[in-house]
Amino acid sequence: MALRRLCVAVVAALLAGLVTMITPAAAQAEVQHPRQEWLRKSTAGLFLHWGMFTAPKHLNCAEWEQDVTGGGWTPDYWIDEAKKLGASYVVLATFHSRLGYARPWPSKIPGSCATQRDLLRELTKAGKAKGVKVILYMTDDPQWHAEQGVEMLDSAAYSAYKGEKVDLTTREGFGKYSYDLFFEVMKNYDDLAGFWIDNDNEYWERNKLYEQIRQIQPTWLLSNNNEDTPIMDTVSNEQKTGMFPSYDYPAATFTPMPRLSEACYKLPTTGDWWYSGGDSAVDTRLNVGRYITNAGSSIKSLMAETPMVNGKMPAQQETYNNFMSSWVTPIKESIQGVEGGGYMYGGMQPGFWNDGAHGVITINPSTGKQYVHVVTKPRADFVRLRDNGYRVSKVTDLRTGERMKFSQSAGHLTIEGITAWDEYDTVFTVETHGQQGFYDGVKAYATSTRDGFPAANLTDGSYEKYWDANAAQPVSISLDLGRRKEASFLAINQRESSPTHARVSFGRPEDSSRIKDYQLTASDDGRNWWHVRTGALPSARGTQFIDIGSVQARWLRLTVLNTWGGPQAPVYFKELKIDEIRVGHSYPRSARDSALEAEDAARSGSARSEFCEACSGTRQVTGLGGGERNAVTYRDVSVAAAGTYNLRLDLTSASASSVSVSVNGAAPVSVAVPADRADVPDPTSVAVPLNAGRNTVRVFGTGKPLGLDRISVGGLPPSSYTPKTTLTVEPHGVQWVAPGRQSVKITARLRLDADDQIDNVSLAPVLPAGWTLTGSPATRPSMRLAGLLEGVWTATSPEGQDVGSVTIPVTASFQLLSSDRKVSGSVPMRTRPADRVFVREAEDSANVFGSTGLTSCGPCSGGEKVRNIGGSPDAAVTFPNVTVPAAGAYRMFITYTVNGPRSYFVSVNGGAPVEVKLDGLGNNTPYVAELPVTLNAGANTVKFGNDQAGAPDLDQIAIG
Repeated sequence: MALRRLCVAVVAALLAGLVTMITPAAAQAEVQHPRQEWLRKSTAGLFLHWGMFTAPKHLNCAEWEQDVTGGGWTPDYWIDEAKKLGASYVVLATFHSRLGYARPWPSKIPGSCATQRDLLRELTKAGKAKGVKVILYMTDDPQWHAEQGVEMLDSAAYSAYKGEKVDLTTREGFGKYSYDLFFEVMKNYDDLAGFWIDNDNEYWERNKLYEQIRQIQPTWLLSNNNEDTPIMDTVSNEQKTGMFPSYDYPAATFTPMPRLSEACYKLPTTGDWWYSGGDSAVDTRLNVGRYITNAGSSIKSLMAETPMVNGKMPAQQETYNNFMSSWVTPIKESIQGVEGGGYMYGGMQPGFWNDGAHGVITINPSTGKQYVHVVTKPRADFVRLRDNGYRVSKVTDLRTGERMKFSQSAGHLTIEGITAWDEYDTVFTVETHGQQGFYDGVKAYATSTRDGFPAANLTDGSYEKYWDANAAQPVSISLDLGRRKEASFLAINQRESSPTHARVSFGRPEDSSRIKDYQLTASDDGRNWWHVRTGALPSARGTQFIDIGSVQARWLRLTVLNTWGGPQAPVYFKELKIDEIRVGHSYPRSARDSALEAEDAARSGSARSEFCEACSGTRQVTGLGGGERNAVTYRDVSVAAAGTYNLRLDLTSASASSVSVSVNGAAPVSVAVPADRADVPDPTSVAVPLNAGRNTVRVFGTGKPLGLDRISVGGLPPSSYTPKTTLTVEPHGVQWVAPGRQSVKITARLRLDADDQIDNVSLAPVLPAGWTLTGSPATRPSMRLAGLLEGVWTATSPEGQDVGSVTIPVTASFQLLSSDRKVSGSVPMRTRPADRVFVREAEDSANVFGSTGLTSCGPCSGGEKVRNIGGSPDAAVTFPNVTVPAAGAYRMFITYTVNGPRSYFVSVNGGAPVEVKLDGLGNNTPYVAELPVTLNAGANTVKFGNDQAGAPDLDQIAIG
């Protein structure tokens, strides 16, 4: 034993010496490095959570290993399944906090389960033989050490090994233990490809673990889960949901290229990350969509499957793997060895296209070929997308080899006559003569700039250097063309450092930092400016465009009035960053125009054809207005089957107006047209009945003059589709009120986030029986992208009775192409208990959240709680206006959830913080603690935080 202690001491001294010998430079982002090349060329990885608690759970290490071997575990099976998925690497998560902290290798370091059979070596050997890398998962987290009622971490054995007392159930002790494991693995497994880190441990960081890995195993990769740690190679974004479409994983990520990033998600629809019994379904459409959209953003798909004890996948996961092995083959060139298109590598615009279509672009940097992936097909037989200045020479269906008809003008590529739709992803190969139509040598200036991120970065051609607005809004960017020139559009690549929509990720509020409302002006001298265009950009990834017709000027000034993100997500609020802005002077145009151009239809009265740079076919018909005598008539609008269709009209209008459509001589249907430019078309849609075969469609204006560029016909959106909106209702959270008659002020704000047109919009509360409402419904006849509707009301309960338990819905109703839709929020109210003088939910909108965030919690009193309290001074929750009837001593009841020992520091009215030590098991079990407090009569302020360490999650406070 003495000799063993001596050896341990010598090893510890050597490691300590290594720490002192390594003098790393300050941590900086490992954005690009030769060791990353194999991962950059890959498309996907296979994530395997597999350990002692794989069903059926084992609490004895030897028995688990016996069943693994006895069940026929073989490493080749995992490697073969990975290859079916097109995965270039496997991440093995066995040393996992929820799987018993097992080590799949014969470790010499005691402390948790270690196998006698060297499963890790067998797996790396099998992977090497078949060209699949293996990465080892490592956890930082000891909090689940006794989740099964049995202690899985052996502090006594590790303490004896180290010759000092170490508690493995603490973060410090576990950090020391796992730190030693890193070095053991680095010493013995040269064929490993790296470590996948499930968040950082303070001990690792203090002892420069990552810097030492870089020196000992310089070719190994480091990946961190949900955090962008500078020294890591990869950022992994875990299990994002709530996007639209649901498969559009990149919409929820926050990592700009060329930083390597993963999308880490479960293939089974339900269940844990590990096998817990049963055979969960795999949603093929969802997971194929994720796979393709990730490739379209240069994000690696790290797909989690749940092997059983014997290593085999459940039947439905194995079936999915077999499907992928054959489905991918015909389109392999479009998803392997490519980059995402519409970003720093060039390419056309991804995202939403015509008639409900959605997809991404991939581009081969070597050949320049682009691939249009139509993941959601349009309700039409064509796809129309922004071409980003690429002059297209050829379009081919990648699966069938069919050469496709196409047309190109007004900045759009239209692929026509599509009949062979793939169920999951129709892929078109697009060959071009390159990108053209943009000015070089444009200089940029800005009214606000963060140090180190100057406006010059906007036009330098580099997507790795960007401009930062330094949180200023409004903020203006001036573009100097050098002399007076014609400008037709701006192409803007914003920094992809935020998700596209408001969301909560592991209790952290996130939102989009992209441009919402803008104003564009022009000047010849940089002093006298005239208005060009006002509008809104969608919160979307990839290149965004502002068309301006034909403007002659030396200067263009883009003023960003605001961004999409709200103050509930302070990390993203007003954080505008832009990689590149380019000024375009012309659009590529093909020899043939698309069908249903207005200039090709019959005209009457003052309707006439005029040149229009931004219009399809470079012409439009103007003079529409004043009634039916000035009209455009299409006599051959053909559809295969009779029914109601979406008729899209691309209209120009300098003033707010209205357009009318008559089909086959029927009474006209009218719809509002917003003011914009007379030389830039915008879409307006109307639902119309069409007969099978040929139809006559007559278009005219009934208000201010209009211009018509083109029309198109597509199917109606499905009844399940509701345009994305943000409905904010305050107060948020259960409102606990005194007995008797009560009133509540309700405010609501509806924002249209989708690039759709909704009509007859109404917003109002719906009261319970007997309640009265002060205030009328808020209404708007029509709303477009970024449109707002706000209302304020007071709801009052019936006289002579308590509120009891009621919920007041707040509903926004509207029409989409004459079909009813609605979205709702609510204000729940409860009468507080008789022995409480004050009750408030932690998630109440009256509180101040700092950098904490709200998260759902089914067992909690209002179905939510506040998470991520502690660790820094701003990670605190402040309750203002905690009102009591008289000054004096009170009891504060704190409802919380926690897994393991943690503390709040509670401050009342700015006084010295008092530590409240708490403990519990599981983050979904609410507990109640009691704290004596002294309060002033009237309003008080109570703050919960912990500057140094994580605190429990907070559900509610009450005063009694």
